[in-house]
Amino acid sequence: MKTNLVVVPAVAVLTLTAAAFISTADDCVDCHKKITPLIVSDWELSKHSKKEVTCSTCHGDGHKSATDVAKATQPTADTCGVCHEKQVKEFSGGKHALAWAAMKAMPTFHWQPMTMTEGMKGCGGCHKIGLKTEAEIKELKKTSPGFGVASCDACHTRHTFSLTEAKSPQACMTCHMGFDHPQWEMYSTSKHGARHFLKQTRNLPPNSAAPDCHTCHMPEGHHGVNTAWGFLAVRLPMPEDKQWAADRATILQALGVLDPDGKPTARLDVVKASKVAKLTHEDWQAERDKMLKTCNQCHSANFAKGELAKGDDMIRQVDKLMAEAIRIVAGLYKDGALAKPKGYAAAFPDLLTFHDAPTVIEQKLFVMFLQHRMRAFQGTFHSNPDYALWYGWSELQRDLTEIKERAAELREKAGKK
Repeated sequence: MKTNLVVVPAVAVLTLTAAAFISTADDCVDCHKKITPLIVSDWELSKHSKKEVTCSTCHGDGHKSATDVAKATQPTADTCGVCHEKQVKEFSGGKHALAWAAMKAMPTFHWQPMTMTEGMKGCGGCHKIGLKTEAEIKELKKTSPGFGVASCDACHTRHTFSLTEAKSPQACMTCHMGFDHPQWEMYSTSKHGARHFLKQTRNLPPNSAAPDCHTCHMPEGHHGVNTAWGFLAVRLPMPEDKQWAADRATILQALGVLDPDGKPTARLDVVKASKVAKLTHEDWQAERDKMLKTCNQCHSANFAKGELAKGDDMIRQVDKLMAEAIRIVAGLYKDGALAKPKGYAAAFPDLLTFHDAPTVIEQKLFVMFLQHRMRAFQGTFHSNPDYALWYGWSELQRDLTEIKERAAELREKAGKK
């Protein structure tokens, strides 16, 4: 039997493929202009639309109609990495990538309503920027169509994916504000922030020095966001200052990283995995050197070193107040004036139980640590005197006074001197 072999020129094949590609893209746009018109208009404003990055590039081509919406895939950081390999690699080495893991490492996070975590209306709303395992993505798809798995869209929001938006400090304020890390409030009311907003409103020339969040934390657009002191401002090795070393050891014991004898616990492995703290001087110094280089663009090296050293000293000062408060509560456990909660691994209060701490005095200790201690040292580093003093140091002093008074009441009630 004779077979007729038809040879189709490569150019023709490419032409047919391109035609089908464009047709599919047009079909998506035509339909979604009626269903979700602002998604389409955002995409049309994006660079993606100009470079023929269409719906199927990110969402696949399985979804064809209203009856098969579940076949539309939700992009992850890996999806973005196909084109933006450098940025995704940098991001993966920074602490933003570990945000989801850090949230899930908290001992009582699962006590919250799922809406707060996996539903992303609480902790998960910001920590969704973190990378997720395949198993975690699969789990998220059980409660929603897989929303919140992309990471990159936490800053470059869908569907414009605007670089200009992501570089603006307003893009950071959704997460970096409020109770435990009000960097937005600190920055926006600092001289740095004031100058930047004057520049945005054209009251300062476009080429005037006015740093935004990215100037300091993402120099030259590097996506590996890290800081010298980390989120909680605890690190190893211990300082040479004996008092500070003792105070930091007490805080690490209350974080469950060290046991009562000062030896590492299993929780230290969790800290290592989520990079919550710097564990070597070299890691700390590398980040400090990067910050000094950034500061030196506007300030003299001596000025920059001096200002950052003030932040270090503020951590030393707040650690002293914090450690005293922790020892008071630990003393109540030891003397039987306060029942140590079941499940606590040591004779110290567990600061990572947050609002789930069982008594008022332990709740006050959590507020002292995660709200007021944070504001004192972060306000110092962000050049905001009001936050450093009135929202930080002053509140810490008031917290400690209240803890002392409540401790005395508990001892009296328990018949302890």
